[in-house]
Amino acid sequence: MAEIIDGRAVARKLDEETKAQIDAMVAAGMPHPGLAVVLVGSDPASEVYVGRKLKKSTELGIVSFEHRLPAETSQDDLLALIARLNADSAVHGILVQVPLPAHIDTGLVLRAIAPSKDVDGFHPVNVGRLSTGTGGIVPCTPLGVTKLLDTVFDDLTGLDVVVIGKSNIVGKPIAMLMLEREATVTVTHIETKGLADICRQADIIIAAAGAPELVRGYWVKPGAVIIDVGITRRKTADGKTKLVGDVKFDEVQHARAVTPVPGGVGPMTISCLMANTVQAARDQVAGKSGDGFTISFDDVPDRSMFTGETQD
Repeated sequence: MAEIIDGRAVARKLDEETKAQIDAMVAAGMPHPGLAVVLVGSDPASEVYVGRKLKKSTELGIVSFEHRLPAETSQDDLLALIARLNADSAVHGILVQVPLPAHIDTGLVLRAIAPSKDVDGFHPVNVGRLSTGTGGIVPCTPLGVTKLLDTVFDDLTGLDVVVIGKSNIVGKPIAMLMLEREATVTVTHIETKGLADICRQADIIIAAAGAPELVRGYWVKPGAVIIDVGITRRKTADGKTKLVGDVKFDEVQHARAVTPVPGGVGPMTISCLMANTVQAARDQVAGKSGDGFTISFDDVPDRSMFTGETQD
């Protein structure tokens, strides 16, 4: 029977560590970390997600700056707000909730956030620093995945890791983090041939394809560890709905350990966002912003996998 990796428990421990860091910062005369959350429009799922972020901020002692803008807000007005937040020393992290209204260029908006305040870790500067192993802010979900793996493994050196999905927000950053840990990494995608055979060789499978119950039991060798990042809402026979991941959970009980959906990766994302905000605050107070590296790329982070659903 596979061990269940309890994401809620790991997230609670991370929250305790984050709060202890905040308390120590304040005791040393540093300001409370400040997180600005920007919501444009009234997408119901986004409303719920933003509410959870703000609630967690309050619980941990992070000052929240909430900016709710009407759906008809112009791109120029949104960019002007971001410029003001970039210049505000009380704001250490900026998060613009997506999806944005169709008339706003999401990539342009995300690139406008100062890299030092990009607590989502999606700015090209942070992506570049992650890929070269030179620091920066790590995207929240990939960071959460590494922390979950740390509850199972002391060392990833030499382990075979298969990452299913090559998105800019999950697959690619996870692959880079695994490489930093000296794992041997295979990244697969929709055009990959023989995916089941590739997965059967893996010590660790990280499923982030957004394809419900893609990974079947016969794909998984005995003793492998599975991290299920996927989340899809499905209708059940009685007309209700339930959340399912990218892994056929009931079929992988011969694995060493597996994350459930919900309750696995999902709780880690917001907790890692809080941890990133504290990191950003400490770096800014210490003068280590890294914003001098600011550049502009035509390629923008792909956040199309975000649907607003979260694993509680």
